[in-house]
Amino acid sequence: MNKISFKIGFFFFLAIFLLETVLMVALHNNIIHSRVDDELIALQTRGNNHREILEENFHEETIRHIALMESRTDTIVILADSYGTILMSSNEVVPAMEAVMSKRPDDIPEPGMILEDDWKDKPYIASATPVDLQDGTIGTVFMFQGTEKIKELISGMNQHFLIAGLLSLLFMIGVIFFLSRFLTEPLVQMNEATKKIRKGDFSVTLPKRSRDEVGELGESIEILAHELDILKNERNDFLGSISHELRTPLTYIKGYAEIAQRQELEPAERNKYLTIITEEAGKLAKLVKELFNLARIDENTFSIDKVDVELKPYLEGIFSKAAPAFTDKQMKLDLVCPENISVSIDPIRFEQVIINLIENARKYSDPGSMVSVTVSRVEGNRQSEHVTIAVRDRGWGIPKEDVPRIFERFYRVDKSRTRALGGSGLGLAIAKELVEAHGGTISVSSEQGQGTEFVIEL
Repeated sequence: MNKISFKIGFFFFLAIFLLETVLMVALHNNIIHSRVDDELIALQTRGNNHREILEENFHEETIRHIALMESRTDTIVILADSYGTILMSSNEVVPAMEAVMSKRPDDIPEPGMILEDDWKDKPYIASATPVDLQDGTIGTVFMFQGTEKIKELISGMNQHFLIAGLLSLLFMIGVIFFLSRFLTEPLVQMNEATKKIRKGDFSVTLPKRSRDEVGELGESIEILAHELDILKNERNDFLGSISHELRTPLTYIKGYAEIAQRQELEPAERNKYLTIITEEAGKLAKLVKELFNLARIDENTFSIDKVDVELKPYLEGIFSKAAPAFTDKQMKLDLVCPENISVSIDPIRFEQVIINLIENARKYSDPGSMVSVTVSRVEGNRQSEHVTIAVRDRGWGIPKEDVPRIFERFYRVDKSRTRALGGSGLGLAIAKELVEAHGGTISVSSEQGQGTEFVIEL
């Protein structure tokens, strides 16, 4: 009873059934009244015709001729004078006729009138028409017709209406069943699809039936299932990567802490193990911080406070912080930035992006090479004008098959080498999120053995 197909079918049936019932009853009553009216008018017209013949030729032969004609029909004609005396009758006069004739008014209009129209309860319908008799008095032509014929006609009509009603009812039930199934089948399929999604099965396909709202809803459910499947896989990969990344430093910390607790260790050796524990704890703290930053980005709980920043002094300040690390590795950090180029950025968060890119360039380049940062303005109208920041190294490069996935969380090209360099696989993912939060884009191009270039457009 709670099925939507049943509800739609029931309300359709109820509405159409009520409408059809009202129309059928109205039509039935109209036809019956029209048919009875036709019989009454025809009866009154025949009485008027007899009146005209009698007034033109009022003699015994004419009266007999009229009586003879009506004796062969289903009507009865009676001619009475002004005193009610019956002068002529085509059939036997019964008490029911006398009762109707007694209701004759004194002033019957010239076109005649209907004396009895109750065809349901009375045996006859009747009309009366005035006629000028030969002696100057006014008589009356009474016309009677039995109601059995009308009742038989109405009974036959009722049977036809009943058959037509039953056929139309069956047809209506079939049409409503088809329509309700046609309308609700896509919804039922969508309901089954959502049940599969709720159980974790995202292999949902729905037939493309139409381009209306129902079709669009089905397409949206398919897209949702596909995106949830991707999200589920990403979540599983993400959780697996997190557990793996946390396991390594925690294993080191636990193992070396147990060794450092040994009483027989020399102070120098104990300090060595404590240094390793400190380094691994630092890596662990950095990983947790990056995960926290990603969580805030995903939940949109961090804010971007943009201000107008002139890029040249801003980047020079960042370079001064990073310079010692490049000097230790005998690398050169070069900046090419024209004067008076300003952008609207959050200085603190955008610094995180630049530091990440130049640190990656330093880590994955050989000693003695150079990392360059080039800033340029692309002129255009106010809407299309933008600034590009290109970070280019001459390092090891990225394999072609790995380039499309370089911004994925925890994705690393060479996992063993990356761990040795202290990477977690989250830096570029965070950088991409921050750049997009500024309304910009970041792209990468690389060739193994030639180096890598990241380009930011703002």
